[in-house]
This record gives sequence, structure tokens and C-alpha cells, in this order.
Amino acid sequence: MLLEPRKRPHQQRSAVTVDAILEAAARILERKGLDALTTNAVAELAGVSIGSLYQYFPGKAAILVELIRRERLILLAGIERMAHASGDSLKNDVCSLIRIAVAHQLLRPGLGRALEYVETTLPLEPETAKLSNEIVQYVAALLERHGVSGATEAARDLVALAKGMIDAAGIAGESDQRVLIGRVCRAALGYLEYSMPNGNELT
Repeated sequence: MLLEPRKRPHQQRSAVTVDAILEAAARILERKGLDALTTNAVAELAGVSIGSLYQYFPGKAAILVELIRRERLILLAGIERMAHASGDSLKNDVCSLIRIAVAHQLLRPGLGRALEYVETTLPLEPETAKLSNEIVQYVAALLERHGVSGATEAARDLVALAKGMIDAAGIAGESDQRVLIGRVCRAALGYLEYSMPNGNELT
């Protein structure tokens, strides 16, 4: 199974072609599911020749991997921005991070569900672990700035808690971001309240 692109685009025109291929694949996954995703179908929807597609991708698996990487980078960039722009309130900052994660999952829920499944079928464990560690580091840095003790362990727990709840909501087909954000925030803040020494309240 070939998972890496044949080449990366270095010119604007090539980048536009690759973006069109990836977006076409995303739309097929959203509308018709994984079984409908073929290189011919992607090329046709993208408006490129099958030869042009194969210049960049050796097959369907490589397209799927690149889609997963694209979505991961979008999520990580949002978390990084938020983590570096933390404010005066731990509660607000934690819920802002959760808001970013929920918005990312529910912006294109069909695509999110399809890629969640695809991730389990491809050998991406090292990349997945690296992404999780980066997110934990950003969250830990934010918690440390708010004086949370054991920030790395707390960040690891919070990331696992939020991911589990958000992924489950995506699988269940939930679409109300506000409701989901509220549930995940309450769970995360409840965890932090319980973890605070001497029953101190969050600020």
C-alpha cells in the first residue's frame, strides 16, 4: 500500500490541482462514503485527468492519508493559536480550546466520520501519536500559565476526555455545536475542579 504522494506541488498551478483532488475526495466521502471513492471518481469530480491525478498520488490510500493530514493540520493550527493567545480565565481558555475542537469535528461531520474510520485502517500510529503529543503540549503550556499543578498529566486527561466525547458525538450524528460544547466544557471543568488542591475553585 503506497501512502505517500508521488511528489509535492511547488508551483501555484500544481497546488491548485492537488487541492482540487483532495476536495473532490472529501466531497465523495461526505456524499457517498468510502466505497464510492475511486481514483477515477476523484479525477472526474476534480476536473482533472486520471493521468494528472497519478502524477501526485499513487492511489486512493495516498489521497486519504493526505486528507487526514490536512484535517489534522487545520485542527492543530487552531489549537496552537488559542494556546498562545490565552487570557485571564482558565475556564474561558479551556472552553475556547474545546470550541475549536468541536467546530472542527462538526464543520464537516460526514467527512470527519469517514476519516475517523479510515485512520483505523491505515498504519498511521506514529503520526497519530505525534499529533496527540503536540496537542497535549499546547494544552499543558496553557494550564501551566494558569498555575495548574501536574499540567502535563491534566492536559493528557483533558485531551482524551474531549476527544472521546467529540468523536462519539460525531459517530452519533450530532450537529448542534452549542450543545456539544456545553457538555464537553462541563466535563472538562468538572475534571479540573476535582483536581484542584484543597477544593479551590477555578477562575
